[in-house]
Amino acid sequence: MAARSKGNGVCAYEWPAKFAVPAMVLLMILAVQPSAKAQTYTVIHNFAGGLDGSEPSSGVTIDRAGNLYGSTFEGDAGTGTVYKLTHRSGGWVLTPLYYFSVMSNGTIPYDRPTFGPNGSIYVSTGYGGIGPCVTYNGTGCGTMVNLQPPITPPVSPTQPWLETVLYKFSGGSDGANPYSGDIIFDQAGNIYGTTFNGGSTTNCPTGCGVVYKLVHGSGGWTETVLHSFNGSDGTHPWAGVTFDSAGNLYGTTSGGGANGFGTVFELSPSGGSWTLQTLHSFEGGNDGAYVYAGLIFDGAGNLYGATASMGSGTGGTVFELSPSGGGWTYNRLYSFAGPNGGLYPGPVANLAFDQHGSLYGTTHLDGAFNFGAIFKLTNSGSGWTYTSLHDFTAGLDGGYPRSNITFDSSGNMYGTAAEGGSGNLQNCVGSCGVIFEMTP
Repeated sequence: MAARSKGNGVCAYEWPAKFAVPAMVLLMILAVQPSAKAQTYTVIHNFAGGLDGSEPSSGVTIDRAGNLYGSTFEGDAGTGTVYKLTHRSGGWVLTPLYYFSVMSNGTIPYDRPTFGPNGSIYVSTGYGGIGPCVTYNGTGCGTMVNLQPPITPPVSPTQPWLETVLYKFSGGSDGANPYSGDIIFDQAGNIYGTTFNGGSTTNCPTGCGVVYKLVHGSGGWTETVLHSFNGSDGTHPWAGVTFDSAGNLYGTTSGGGANGFGTVFELSPSGGSWTLQTLHSFEGGNDGAYVYAGLIFDGAGNLYGATASMGSGTGGTVFELSPSGGGWTYNRLYSFAGPNGGLYPGPVANLAFDQHGSLYGTTHLDGAFNFGAIFKLTNSGSGWTYTSLHDFTAGLDGGYPRSNITFDSSGNMYGTAAEGGSGNLQNCVGSCGVIFEMTP
């Protein structure tokens, strides 16, 4: 990853620089857009870079009524938003729920909103709060916040949802910069997540990242660090963690491990502490490298994930880890081709299963035009077959997706692309991003 500088030379964590598009490629893009729309791909919102936000950095969450919720990296005052998208009269209407405009309470959300046990929204911010982490025009190492509807609806730009700051990361041993990982809850309502930085600085100048737990008590929320990474066991977890039925946690690190290319890990509770076991250290060869996506389980207890780079096609991999004889066996399911010279072209968000056992996801830079793709992997019994459902052009259809895929009850798929669309070009370099729907 590259550092992104904005104002006063300070840096925020950012994705690779965008590629210039030759005239011949632009003609190809214009030629394929009508057919792409005919293939059930539809842009249901174009971000404009103002009050509705810009650069949706993760996917969306869906509620029981079919409404979509997400966050934007920028927008408003350049500090990010949380929004709701409602299906209404044959179209979709976006309502901004909250603007992260108070630096001391947190700014710049990377993850998508999560519904808590009480039905309200929880989301982390990558910056703001307290601590020495510097970005844009302020400081702070990130926060965990709760958002609830105002006492007197309706929600409007002048009456957003109400924010409660649950925890402010200091940038020290407690962690720093919770980025794109979805948070999860246990049955008691405690929160589990990761931070990209902070924790042990033995092999990482900014800290190698932590796995944390937030417990709600009478005096507020208290953090416990379940594990602080030290380099040899992984560095910089980008994604969140997931539970198995026995209460163990599983996750990935984007770097570190035995070969420096990232890991898959398990954290098991024992006697009031947690013990880490590395299930796989990526070698940077055919097995892939740099794991930004998190993990999902199938019904048999196998883990599935993706790497953002390398593999036999250099574009990242989709893999399975199966429990076997007290250990875990790695199996590469698919290797993406990837663009020549592109950094992190593969999936950087969690995969998803449909009801038939097929896997879905997005690639960041792969696809026919090297601007990313929505893909499906189908298990034929003798291997997994790749199908491109949409190849992004970075035009009106969007580009550079860093999104999970979310299904509604009818099997429609939703996600975001960080750039492209018809938004305000003056507000957003490369336009402001889109929310998309794919109908089967």
